[in-house]
Amino acid sequence: MDSMKQKQFIMVLDFGGQYNQLIARRVRDLGVYAEVFPYNTSIDEIKNLSPRGIIFTGGPNSVNDTQSPHVDKKIFDLGIPILGICYGAQLIAWSLDGAVVTDNKSEYGRTVTEVISNDGLLSGLGIEEIVWMSHTDRIDKIPNGFKITQKSNQCPVCAIENDDKKIYAVQYHPEVKHTVNGDKVLSNFIYKICGCENSWKMTDFLELAKNELKEKIGGKKILCALSGGVDSSVVAALLSKVASTNLTCVFVNHGLLRKNEEKEVRDTFENNKMFPMNFVYVDARSRFLAALKGVTEPEQKRKIIGNEFIKVFEEEAKKIGKVDFLAQGTIYPDVIESGLKGSATIKSHHNVGGLPSVVDFEEIVEPLRFLFKDEVRKLGLELGLSDKIVNRQPFPGPGLGIRIISDITEEKIKMVQDADFILREEIDNYVSNGMSKPSQYYVALTNMKTVGVMGDFRTYNYACVIRSVDTEDFMTANATKLPYDLLEKVMTRIVNEVKGINRVFYDLTSKPPGTVEME
Repeated sequence: MDSMKQKQFIMVLDFGGQYNQLIARRVRDLGVYAEVFPYNTSIDEIKNLSPRGIIFTGGPNSVNDTQSPHVDKKIFDLGIPILGICYGAQLIAWSLDGAVVTDNKSEYGRTVTEVISNDGLLSGLGIEEIVWMSHTDRIDKIPNGFKITQKSNQCPVCAIENDDKKIYAVQYHPEVKHTVNGDKVLSNFIYKICGCENSWKMTDFLELAKNELKEKIGGKKILCALSGGVDSSVVAALLSKVASTNLTCVFVNHGLLRKNEEKEVRDTFENNKMFPMNFVYVDARSRFLAALKGVTEPEQKRKIIGNEFIKVFEEEAKKIGKVDFLAQGTIYPDVIESGLKGSATIKSHHNVGGLPSVVDFEEIVEPLRFLFKDEVRKLGLELGLSDKIVNRQPFPGPGLGIRIISDITEEKIKMVQDADFILREEIDNYVSNGMSKPSQYYVALTNMKTVGVMGDFRTYNYACVIRSVDTEDFMTANATKLPYDLLEKVMTRIVNEVKGINRVFYDLTSKPPGTVEME
């Protein structure tokens, strides 16, 4: 966000950790703009941008490896406050003539620590603090001028600081919610140490995004992949503000939509005067089902769906003449799960890792790429989208294709559509009567058949799975503790109303080790 760089902001230097954008997001949550930059951003550029503070992220490497990412040591002489997190903490110690060693065993997860000095970075913390660790290397010798401010039984150096030089480091991850007072640590850094003010809001992001998109797109044509989900809907609304008649939104019915979704999407976006655009509906159901016939491997499904999507868009683009840009609703958890910037590939998202290598567009535009789901919802409301659209259930681009385990058939699609509709209907009823709404919930169809008895007759039908999670950012999630009577009601309706399903399971798996989607 170039124009924001002239105001107060925190620079986050990326060393390849999975939580790099989460750090920036936490800072933004605290009312200060933050942006992620490459770890090797030059000293001259840092001086030119004049950040109020710099945060070194975590990363998967060892600072003792000469091939690992390091920094120009001149960064420590700029007089800009620095906070190192995990790898970033080790990098500070290593760069300033301390020492980092590989421990006998990794430390991962919830850790009880002792706060030795609760002023400076740790101001306001208690003597005992619960943090989230994820490391194998640790600081063994602190640099001259530093003091140890926090420790644990296994890690004698959990936090260090040099208040005179305003350089601070923590071995744990304050940006994740598992660190109980992580926001307090970050707010101490950005407010007390960096002197920032709580002044940044989503309206700022909206104006910046609109200005940058206007500059990038100009008078050229842009094609938006509109699925009707939250992310693509927000992208479409945003682009309509800057591209208007140069924007064509293509809604592809791939046959893997939720029940009634085609009608809902068309009713929302066709002829919407508030968000002017050229709306194109493409019925590609038979095409997608033919391409997916007999395919059972999840990654192959995702890539096939991604390839077919792009082919459809290219075909539609040719009908309307030259199209310069393709817009997509990629958000940050999609990027991380697809294994970019050094993180492990968990699963390919069709709008990140499943695209073909050759795309017939000048450039792909992803204005939400560094936002999290709740930030996207806030942006949607700022744009004027209805609460119904903004707060609808998240839905993956590959649709029900990754909620049907094993091969996909029309019969299975109908089963999961009907079962999922029942779940959403019943949860919405409970929410209207005071129950907290889960972050995401749906029904998936397993490839397992089980014996059942219905009306004195033996059945041998499919088992389905209810999945419901609570999360703030979709980076981590916990299974929702749904009321038992709700689960029982949903189960009864599914086995009685959905032909082909005779058994219902409930998925209790958190993320990690699982993911929100089944495949």
